[in-house]
Amino acid sequence: MKPPSLSICIPTYNFGRFIGDALASIIPQATDILEIVVLDGASTDNTRDVVESFRRIFPRLRYICLEHRGGIDKDIARMVDLAEGDYCWLFSADDIIGENAVHKALDQIKSGCDVYLLGLTVCTFDMKPQWQHPIMDHREETVFNLKDPRERIDYFRHARTSTAFFSYMSSLIVDRSRWIDTGGDESFVGSCWGHVARIFRMIPGGLRVKYLSGSYLLNRSGNDSFLENGLVNRISIAVNGYNRLADTFFGHNSEEAFHIRRVIKNEYILRELLSAKLWAHTKGRACDVQLLDVLVDKLFCDRSVQDTFKHMTYRAAPKTFLAIMSKALATMRSMTKQA
Repeated sequence: MKPPSLSICIPTYNFGRFIGDALASIIPQATDILEIVVLDGASTDNTRDVVESFRRIFPRLRYICLEHRGGIDKDIARMVDLAEGDYCWLFSADDIIGENAVHKALDQIKSGCDVYLLGLTVCTFDMKPQWQHPIMDHREETVFNLKDPRERIDYFRHARTSTAFFSYMSSLIVDRSRWIDTGGDESFVGSCWGHVARIFRMIPGGLRVKYLSGSYLLNRSGNDSFLENGLVNRISIAVNGYNRLADTFFGHNSEEAFHIRRVIKNEYILRELLSAKLWAHTKGRACDVQLLDVLVDKLFCDRSVQDTFKHMTYRAAPKTFLAIMSKALATMRSMTKQA
């Protein structure tokens, strides 16, 4: 049996409802140089039964079930350690691999880059394709060496979403040997961005990132596991996490940090922050209101006219205005669903 060139690595917790669809999309595309590694963070649902049913038809599927839930940062690190492929495709248990994507990925990794950033299609919860997720302004395959300051700034300037900064696990294929040699940053364990910190740590030694603009996978929207502790906490994970990543690896006043903040601001726009503020007030969640105030301070910390205006609008917004904004946002979401 040949050693695998590519390991598709799937960390999971209580996603028995979805993981069968993920595996069913991968296995028909599998070759003798591909393995699947599922690391189960002590699920209490039917995940084991679902995975074992696929393991009977695909022996190169390995299933490891932990005794205790360790969290996504630890699970990703351990999963890559357990993998045997030259490259690891980090993959979410509720996503689906696109048609012919395994073959295309195996062909791409022959170029020997450190990280491959894959385009994706956003779908509804029941996996009806909606749109191509924006990652970069570039429309064609492009290689960047992020060690080179000019190429790094070019890359950061063209980023449209935090996926460009490696936030979305399923869009990442990483060189396993570089990953292991670099080592993780224990200070980011528990942040949900341990894998991002590890990739940023590769930059001084040379980090060649190949952006692949086509669609390699289908993303199931409306199933964000980071929302399990509420919307404000989800915002906190992104804002605090990426502000800390930016300051740690590039310095708060760097152009790189500026572009990371720019992207996060684009993902948490003012009307949604106002809606979250209204929700927290309505529910009497004073701690969430206080946390949201701190997060908004961090989001709009750049002394631009636009940041100043948004910050002042958020701080000054009365409850009546927030209620109107909330109704408008609900109407827009309803119209989007109908369309």
